[in-house]
Amino acid sequence: MIERIEGIYDRLTKAEKKIADYILERPEDVIHYSISEFAKIVGVGEATVHRLVKKIGFEGFQKFKIELAKEVSQMEITFVEDPLDELVSELDYMVKSVRSLVKREELCKAVDFIVNANKIVFFGVGLSGVTANYGSVKFSMLNIPSFYYNDPHLQVIVGVNLTPKDVVVAISHTGNIRDTVKSTSVAKDVGAKTIVITSGINSPLSELGDVVLYTKSPFKKDIYYFMRGNIGELVMVEILFRMTLSRIASEKKEDFSKMSDVLRPKRF
Repeated sequence: MIERIEGIYDRLTKAEKKIADYILERPEDVIHYSISEFAKIVGVGEATVHRLVKKIGFEGFQKFKIELAKEVSQMEITFVEDPLDELVSELDYMVKSVRSLVKREELCKAVDFIVNANKIVFFGVGLSGVTANYGSVKFSMLNIPSFYYNDPHLQVIVGVNLTPKDVVVAISHTGNIRDTVKSTSVAKDVGAKTIVITSGINSPLSELGDVVLYTKSPFKKDIYYFMRGNIGELVMVEILFRMTLSRIASEKKEDFSKMSDVLRPKRF
């Protein structure tokens, strides 16, 4: 539930963000309040609390509190004073959180798309472009034609020329980047399969995915969160790569041996 709140945070109203901030900072307190008490403490109307709870996926505040209480009971509280320890703890938390968000059936469907594709095209801009590049390199190692494009104009040009036998992997941390959404929409319109990797739950990009692989989002209240955002996406690309490798390893053994022979002379 915490991941879900963080995933929709960008699209909340100012009043809804006040509620979300309180829940994320003091979840253990929220479970003890009635809706009227909670609304008064946060300084919003009860209707606003209802609206946010519904956006999170619950019909009522009571059901929301029951699920929140379950989640609070499973939280690990750690205290770190050293900046390096804090960084390592944060990265470890990010990676572990991706595991909690992974849906096996969605990953298997994505692998099905990939192993049956004529080619895979990765779309992403900024840091997500770096992740897209990483993905195209990894899947090229599997002898699957893989390409990446971080230029929005090229993405549209490539997208409109795809076919139903091609797969687009669209990567955006927030899921709200207009260029990536537009390019993915163009590809989907011509019949290409779409795999979306994002932390933006119910974001414009996630609406375009035949498969959506959600990742962990750092808390948006941190003004520098955009600098810390692609760890989850990189992890998800790696998971997708390794699941695909596992699926095709036996039939591609000869190809992998040839690649190993070609790469060996390049090492000292």
